[in-house]
Amino acid sequence: MDKLSYALGLNIGHQLSQMGAKGLNIDDFAQAIKDVIAGNTPQLADAEAQTILQKFFQDLEEKQRAAQAETFKAVKKNGEDYLAENAKKDGVITLPSGLQYQVLKEGNGRKPKATDTVKCHYEGMLVDGTMFDSSIQRGEPAEFPLNGVIAGWTEGLQLMQEGAKYRFFIPYTLGYGERGAGQSIPPFAALIFDVELIEKKKKKRPNINDKINV
Repeated sequence: MDKLSYALGLNIGHQLSQMGAKGLNIDDFAQAIKDVIAGNTPQLADAEAQTILQKFFQDLEEKQRAAQAETFKAVKKNGEDYLAENAKKDGVITLPSGLQYQVLKEGNGRKPKATDTVKCHYEGMLVDGTMFDSSIQRGEPAEFPLNGVIAGWTEGLQLMQEGAKYRFFIPYTLGYGERGAGQSIPPFAALIFDVELIEKKKKKRPNINDKINV
């Protein structure tokens, strides 16, 4: 066995498998490679070959889009069903926006406004319990402006006082919407967040000695 030839075949085979080209006639495929390398006249004209390939990739893209649409439809329904059942549980409060929350521990400090910056610990999960983010595991609380995060957080954290810990159940419309976020949060995903509000950050007062640029 010529290892280089086999390695090249493996590489091409992996690429074809990943793009969904699993029904190829291997003999015809090998013959095309032989013809190109040997300089033989191809058995298909370039224009016809390009037309065939273009149709193949168009059909493949349509199949992938259809499969994605079914997946997203299932994610959306799963989240909606979860929230509908969750709303029936004791201690779960549903707001007009669709945001649900449960008080795990009340605080006695200040409440933030949407324009405030907050410091908090949190863990984020999908409704199946898959954790996708955790400031606790990172060992460092997060700080962010409350009007710079998803709508479910902006609304929910304004209910909390410093020292409180709430669990939020967030519909996709108040989360990452129809796009999702990265590889961890699919489109249309309902989310669960355990959030501990550590501190509403104090706004920096302007110093009379600071220069003012007009």
